[in-house]
Amino acid sequence: MTRIARPALGQYMPGDSPLHRLDPRTKILFITVYLPLVMLADSAADLALLAAVALGSALLSRISPGVLYGTLKPLVFLIALTALFHLVFTREGEAVWRWGPLALHDEGIKQAFWTAVRFLLMVLTASLLPLTTTPLALTDGLERLLSPLKRLGVPVHALAMMMSITLRFIPAIWEEAEKITLAQKARGGALDRGGLLFRIKNAASILIPLFISTIRRAEELALAMESRCWRGGKERTRLRELRFTELDAALSGLLAGLLVAVWLL
Repeated sequence: MTRIARPALGQYMPGDSPLHRLDPRTKILFITVYLPLVMLADSAADLALLAAVALGSALLSRISPGVLYGTLKPLVFLIALTALFHLVFTREGEAVWRWGPLALHDEGIKQAFWTAVRFLLMVLTASLLPLTTTPLALTDGLERLLSPLKRLGVPVHALAMMMSITLRFIPAIWEEAEKITLAQKARGGALDRGGLLFRIKNAASILIPLFISTIRRAEELALAMESRCWRGGKERTRLRELRFTELDAALSGLLAGLLVAVWLL
């Protein structure tokens, strides 16, 4: 059986879902407001509402659960470590378990759970932006949103270009890291065996060649842009003009409703 390759982290997934058809400016504004709402939500009702929005967005994107899990998998360890930190070091509330100097308190358990939920919602929702929007559309949308700053002398086009290049580099760097890992394992590297300190030490065999490869890619890109006389967006035209549609109006209404609901609940 042929194995289907898992998409790289941050890679755009072509499709014709409602999320794919949204204007990139609407999606950027939604993420900009949604992420702080997740952090500021202080009740179970708020987080349940925000979770319903995140899951609904995932369903509307028509992206397979395997791909969504692939975006969460690299950060599961970090999320678990953050939750463990709250679980162990929070001393508020009643102690529900003790073992020598270690003790778990009910407030620590609550904070650990809600912290993990917050991070999962943030990562899931934020990952839908690059999955359903091409890097070029994201660049155009961000440049349009920041265009008022041009009057203050801010290099808006350069900032948008930097973001676009970063988004394009993420899948490439991810794939390069996987190739280096497979190459090291083929040479007998014990990258997935031994204790934690042993694995951290062996990680240098991946990070050093990955760093060198990234610098090489950046130099090649800079030379390519210079050879093509890149002038920072002057007199630049766009093949596809951005336009708001009824879907964008509906998402804007949903965003306004979220603000009101989180504020009142």
